[in-house]
Amino acid sequence: MICFPNAKINLGLNIVSKRPDGYHNLETVFYPIGLKDALEIVPSESNEPYRFFQTGIEIKGNADDNLVIKALKLILQEKEISPIDIHLLKKIPFGAGLGGGSSDAAFMLKLLNNNFGLGYSDADLMRFAAKLGADCAFFIKNKPAFASGIGDELEEIELDLSDYFFVLVKPDIFVPTIDAYSMVSPKQPEISLKKIIKKPVSEWKEVMKNDFEPSVFKKYFEICKIKEQLYDRGAVYASMSGSGSSVYAFFEKETDIRFDNCFVWKNKEI
Repeated sequence: MICFPNAKINLGLNIVSKRPDGYHNLETVFYPIGLKDALEIVPSESNEPYRFFQTGIEIKGNADDNLVIKALKLILQEKEISPIDIHLLKKIPFGAGLGGGSSDAAFMLKLLNNNFGLGYSDADLMRFAAKLGADCAFFIKNKPAFASGIGDELEEIELDLSDYFFVLVKPDIFVPTIDAYSMVSPKQPEISLKKIIKKPVSEWKEVMKNDFEPSVFKKYFEICKIKEQLYDRGAVYASMSGSGSSVYAFFEKETDIRFDNCFVWKNKEI
């Protein structure tokens, strides 16, 4: 059985306050996009509980640290599953603010549930997902959502951006999330994203902000330059996603914009 975990972008991101546990409360809107990995499980001829095979963008480190395997192990704590081979084709860049790893984990939970008839509800799967990452639970339902708390409190919203041409640019830059948070001073937003998201996209530029941008752009001017170029080419709205380093933009018509030494993904249907 195969599935295709998709990426997400952050529409706005407000760092609201620092929590006693060291994390930060935030406000953002998660929006799914069509950039996808491929994840497949098949019966294994091995006696091992699982074997993991990864292709595409190289993921360094121990395979057991991959969120796909962590998702499997959460299920194995409650259910018996026959040995499987896991194949992950990685296309979503990591270190990009796109939630690729979280998506892989959430889709693994859904894949196991469907393939083995485990009987978990969406609420059950979201409970598992929340243990794997703050934005992981979003990918269970995979619909536009207003996120608060540390990104784990979700409220589905009505939002359709499919009329726009979408461009995503990922430079060869890694922005450590810890560093990004250390450079931000939390504050209450003047206008809630719940209100901003209801405005026309043409008005977002003036009111929808990503609190990570000022400090990240100061340290990594190349990312700032990408956003400027997107606006220069006629973007209706452009922003960094999450803590970076990817930048996305919405255009009213298709564009052939290109960037050197960057991963660029374009799609009419996002």
